[in-house]
Amino acid sequence: MTKKLSLLFISCLALLSVRVSAQTELEIEGLEGSLLSNVEAYISAIPEEEYSTSLRFQSRLEKNARDALKALGYYDPSMNFSIEGQEGEHTLVFTVNAGEPVYIYVSDITITGEAKTDIDFINAVDNSGLNLGQVIDHGKYESLKSRLQNLALRKGYFDGEFTLSRLEIAPGRHQALVRLHYQSGQRYHFGKTKIEGSQIEESRVRSIIPFKEGDPYLASQIGELNQSLSNTEWFSSVYVEPDLDAVGVSRQLPMNVHLSPQVRNQLETSIGYSTDVGVRGKIRWKKPWLNEYGHSLDTGLSISKPEQEATISYKIPLEQVLKDYYIVKYGLKNVDNRDTDSLESNLAFERHWVFDSGWHRTIYTRFLYEEFTQGIQDGTAWLVLPGVSFSKSRSRGGTMPMWGDKKSFSIEATDQALTSDAKLLRLLAQGAIVRSIGENHRGVARGEIGAMYTDNFYKLPPSIRFFAGGDNSVRGYGYEEISPKDKNGYLTGGQFMATTSLEYQYRVVGNWWVATFVDYGDAWISTPDWKMGAGLGIRWASPVGPVRLDFAWGFDAEPGDEFKVHFTLGPEV
Repeated sequence: MTKKLSLLFISCLALLSVRVSAQTELEIEGLEGSLLSNVEAYISAIPEEEYSTSLRFQSRLEKNARDALKALGYYDPSMNFSIEGQEGEHTLVFTVNAGEPVYIYVSDITITGEAKTDIDFINAVDNSGLNLGQVIDHGKYESLKSRLQNLALRKGYFDGEFTLSRLEIAPGRHQALVRLHYQSGQRYHFGKTKIEGSQIEESRVRSIIPFKEGDPYLASQIGELNQSLSNTEWFSSVYVEPDLDAVGVSRQLPMNVHLSPQVRNQLETSIGYSTDVGVRGKIRWKKPWLNEYGHSLDTGLSISKPEQEATISYKIPLEQVLKDYYIVKYGLKNVDNRDTDSLESNLAFERHWVFDSGWHRTIYTRFLYEEFTQGIQDGTAWLVLPGVSFSKSRSRGGTMPMWGDKKSFSIEATDQALTSDAKLLRLLAQGAIVRSIGENHRGVARGEIGAMYTDNFYKLPPSIRFFAGGDNSVRGYGYEEISPKDKNGYLTGGQFMATTSLEYQYRVVGNWWVATFVDYGDAWISTPDWKMGAGLGIRWASPVGPVRLDFAWGFDAEPGDEFKVHFTLGPEV
């Protein structure tokens, strides 16, 4: 019986001890800024359930704090503890005086070899924070060592090494002696490039290589070549590597490119949904390479309730295969949406240029034949449309970027002298921008402006006219329901169009966001009748792209039709 009572008493003491420890709080006084942050970071290695007022715990705190301060150059701190609060609810006050810091008395940092005149190495030393008279920071010392080694690997100084690497501290004199001597040796250059496994004509593959034999080595250009070869879609695997066995033997490093052909046929199927067109199914059959010249064929079929479209395109790469190419494409599209019923046949011949600045220019001529019913109007249209377009997009941050923008402009013109049914000049500009503040605040703005000048508007088919409204236009209104109307109330399409959208998003948790937005715009012939929509939304940054669910109110919609739910899947820029 006595033994059982003893065990019960010991257990109660243990439970009481845990309870008291869990109620011990810690306050750190006397420090601020980076010193406080670093001490807190070191102390965070101690679990909170182990906090107590014991001398053992105080000793652990003191050791961690000293290590944290030494890392930032403070070797002579003074510390004391005091206990506040009532029994069972203690606060351990940890007061720290960092003391006088250790200053750099000797800064002996030298680069020898060919990197001595390399601007990246010079900047690394100049910006290291290890100059005379500065407080010694162990993190900056280690950072400089790592940066020099990384620079050497990235820029081809493969013989580089530290001949002297020493950090000496004299705490009593508050002095630090930094000694770093780096011998880079020679900088290696790109040698001959050997290509293996390619089914494409070698000259076309070589046109992608961003460096020439004899150029200074840059690891980033190897990554660029890897990415560019993958972007051609000709190969199932790409591996580019320097022959490092040549290090110490020759100044030039041979480059080896290992390739495996992509399969001849690719089939993709997908299904999606948006409130604009409802359920949409897609089938895509692609031949990424047809011959040794890298020609490719791409066909697609898209089916939804209001729109059905079949396309086929043939791509002919030129000397710079990713930057210069021709595309010949044909599309057949049927539309049965609201007051529009049309069958559109489009044949286009395009010449593409992709510039280093990121701009993509296309000069084209398309031949459009369209049979249509627009409201009470029936007709056919034949247009030969020469045109030019420019586009550019940038983004950072994955499928739901925190920074990005996109812009595009196009001009098309025709005349009866080209056998067209009407004279036409058509202009279209579109843009979107995404910017963020911190990690939780995101803004999106979009705009679109269109105009056309013609001698006979009603000769033009619906695909040329302008409509607004829908998921990616003015929310709170149906898909392409914003348009002028004829005397019977049917939509006619507009000669001009302008829409804009402003949206603010706030991250609630993880990949989930809430949004508020306002949209504004119209499509018109003579005088605009501006429409506004606004609402709230939910955003999910899914692995396949942003999912958007919006609840919008159309302030100028028909009575009884003001509220709309919009659901879309796809990028915002």
